[in-house]
Amino acid sequence: MAETIEIRFVVGAQYAGWRLDHFLKAQVPRLSRARIQRMIAAQAELPEQAADPAAQGSSAAAGRWRAAARVQPGQQIRLVRPAPIEPAVPRHFEVLHADEALLAIAKPAGLPMHATARYHHNTLTALLREHFGSAATPRLVHRLDRETSGIVLLARTRAAEIALKRQLAQRRMHKSYLAIVHGDPGPTGVIELPIGADGASGIRVKRAVVADGLPSCTRFVRLERRGAFSLVQAMPETGRQHQIRVHLAAVGAPVVGDKLYGPGPSCHLEYLETGWTESLAQRLLLPRHALHAASVCFTHPTQGEVVQLRCPLTADLVAFWGALPGESRDGCSALEHVLPQEAL
Repeated sequence: MAETIEIRFVVGAQYAGWRLDHFLKAQVPRLSRARIQRMIAAQAELPEQAADPAAQGSSAAAGRWRAAARVQPGQQIRLVRPAPIEPAVPRHFEVLHADEALLAIAKPAGLPMHATARYHHNTLTALLREHFGSAATPRLVHRLDRETSGIVLLARTRAAEIALKRQLAQRRMHKSYLAIVHGDPGPTGVIELPIGADGASGIRVKRAVVADGLPSCTRFVRLERRGAFSLVQAMPETGRQHQIRVHLAAVGAPVVGDKLYGPGPSCHLEYLETGWTESLAQRLLLPRHALHAASVCFTHPTQGEVVQLRCPLTADLVAFWGALPGESRDGCSALEHVLPQEAL
């Protein structure tokens, strides 16, 4: 039997009386209405316990939906579709630290953390289950975007997970990232701009600086300049989705290779349709955004001592930076002496 993917939606009060195809278009803006209508005809159904004949019309008896059916608050819509062929991902990760309470790994760029519409088995959580078994799978303490490389911290016990996440919430865990950006954000600075969903974009995951967004703060230090590019150390004080990428783009220094916040979100949509092409290479320069989780500093959840972990910059970003003209005044690249978090 062919493998399938199931997606569930619950109709909110604001969608009362909407056509089903309009409702699904609002949930998945990247899909055309024509494609949504085909999916409805082939695969969409309403669970029996939530069926509402008045909402479904003549299709209620069969438990099937029509595109023109009117949805009502509380109804659940289940879309089942054949699982797509998953893109290949790096399946190896390096263990940076391991003890009885926690695990730190170096996530490669291109490996998603969780299952998504495009990735079901090829994820970090799936690899961890394969490696440790379901009962002993370490728990994620924080997340990285799929294209971001670097340190991921995991807890091996429930108590360690609670303690580490509490440090994150109380801003007692300090993370530092390296980013190669276009332009120059300045020698040092603090970016305090609220971040929320980009309501003007049809891309659901896209964030933006918005007046009613969540308070967000990123400190940064420019480590080195080479031509039209800068190497930046970014230290997020808050943990909003895409925070560093949004903040650096907002001050005119977008991360190199960023399909959402670089040359324009059209790169993101084009990549989803075509994959990596020469046209995208000319605009983005790198097949992934140049952001790397370089270090993390925290208090060990059981031992009480301060732990600082580092993850060397990946070979692709080292090669990109090394190929740019110029060097720092002391004759060596800033990559060789990145400032530790506590020294800033």
